[in-house]
Amino acid sequence: MPTINEFQPTESRFQENDRSLIQQIGLGDQKAFGILYDRYKTLVFSLAVKIAGNHETAEDITLNVFTQIWEKADRYHSKKGSVKGWVASIARYRAIDVLRRRKVRSDINRPQWSDFQLEKLPSNDDTGEAMELAETRKIISNAIAILPEDHQEVLAMAYFKGYTHRQISEALNEPLGTIKTRIRLGLQKLRQIFKKEKILE
Repeated sequence: MPTINEFQPTESRFQENDRSLIQQIGLGDQKAFGILYDRYKTLVFSLAVKIAGNHETAEDITLNVFTQIWEKADRYHSKKGSVKGWVASIARYRAIDVLRRRKVRSDINRPQWSDFQLEKLPSNDDTGEAMELAETRKIISNAIAILPEDHQEVLAMAYFKGYTHRQISEALNEPLGTIKTRIRLGLQKLRQIFKKEKILE
């Protein structure tokens, strides 16, 4: 006698099979992962190519997507929709994220403090003031040189290029909190030096 499942639509049974695969992947089943990969690799790659417009980039995105599926399979819930839709959404998100990061990186020239030669800035015609200004610039330049390179980099990007903390975070592929901490510590160190040199009262 036929079972109830045999009368269900093929798509419904297919989805149930997908969910079963995801459950097994969440338990570390490599065979189940291989089946899911073979089933959806073309879908993921096609989406990645369509969004990224580059086959090499699409290959990287595809690898990243399935790595994420392997690591987060246990977080999938049927309430989120079909497995196919879930996989496609991960692919779209990763492809768009890659494009966004590349755009930010191409827009930002990751400046260094050495790009800004303080001693070469225009000076006042007054000889006394010019000498004082030159000494101040020297102190500032020396103070900046003391900072760790990663602190110099984020300060230059923030205060000479005018990028936001989030843009810097995306450009350098570093957590937002890390960027904020570097900027804060860098400014604190500069203030200490400037107060010692009596640039700041």
